[in-house]
Amino acid sequence: MSAVEILVVAEHNGQQLNPATARAVRCAGSLSDARVTLAVFNAPDPVLQQAALLTGVARVLAIGEVSAEPALAAKLAPQIAALAAPFALLLGPADTFGKDLMPRVAGLLGLPQVSDIMALETPTRFRRPVYAGNAIATVEASSGPVVGTVRTASFQAAASATAPAPIERQPAPAVELPTHTRFVGLSSPAAGNRPDLQSASRVVSGGRGVGSAENFRIVYALADKLKAAVGASRAAVDAGFVSNELQVGQTGKIIAPELYVAVGISGAIQHLTGIRDARTIVAINKDAEAPIFEVADLGLSGDLFQLLPELEQALDDNAKQRGA
Repeated sequence: MSAVEILVVAEHNGQQLNPATARAVRCAGSLSDARVTLAVFNAPDPVLQQAALLTGVARVLAIGEVSAEPALAAKLAPQIAALAAPFALLLGPADTFGKDLMPRVAGLLGLPQVSDIMALETPTRFRRPVYAGNAIATVEASSGPVVGTVRTASFQAAASATAPAPIERQPAPAVELPTHTRFVGLSSPAAGNRPDLQSASRVVSGGRGVGSAENFRIVYALADKLKAAVGASRAAVDAGFVSNELQVGQTGKIIAPELYVAVGISGAIQHLTGIRDARTIVAINKDAEAPIFEVADLGLSGDLFQLLPELEQALDDNAKQRGA
């Protein structure tokens, strides 16, 4: 039986491979007969080496020249479409990058696209969440190839391999690129030096209970103590406490951190959809009847403006004891 050829499109920032890529590789490799090719565009050698060391990758395609500018979906899509012929399945992560890119690829190729894949059964048969994750649908394309985005919260990252996969360098495909889109700049003031929200192992999120944009500083302070990313509920975003790039939930980002701390978040079903794959959920809320406590592994009921400083102090004391 011949192998199923799968192309995974890598995401990187010019210095590091995005952890979402490793999760997409794990998804692709879940088919026993898969042969996974990882396409990395305009990347320097350190990024290519990271890609080559992902378990499950059979080869790395290093495409194009190194570029200091982030990849634009409008310009990547025609290049990926030009590479698609040998592959039965083309995958990208279901994050901002992949959701922008992969539908364009499907449109250019005239192929079906499946979003938020949480399990591969065959190259044309998938499982994905519906109804805010309250049901799982099995969908099947009548024929391949298929383009898809991987629900990264459903997969652990591919481990590091003992030996790197071969890296094959090739120029960018000779295709016409659109001129209506150009890179202007990249700004993410809310994140600062904190980890990326979608790939962070620890996340601290604030809700409407925080009270104001000014009060949100206590969420940032706790996140910094934990070296965590910062998130927010839709209620906090709608109230103008933080920008919508931090929104976690059904209409925001779907995440799966090792630790999720919900501060002043009641736990509406739309928010819980975004965190259901978190390993440990800690809820801090003055309302002991808040729905968030039904899913939390640990809960603190009380005034968050009193509890968070006490929690920070406990973290400091613990750090001092470890250093003693």
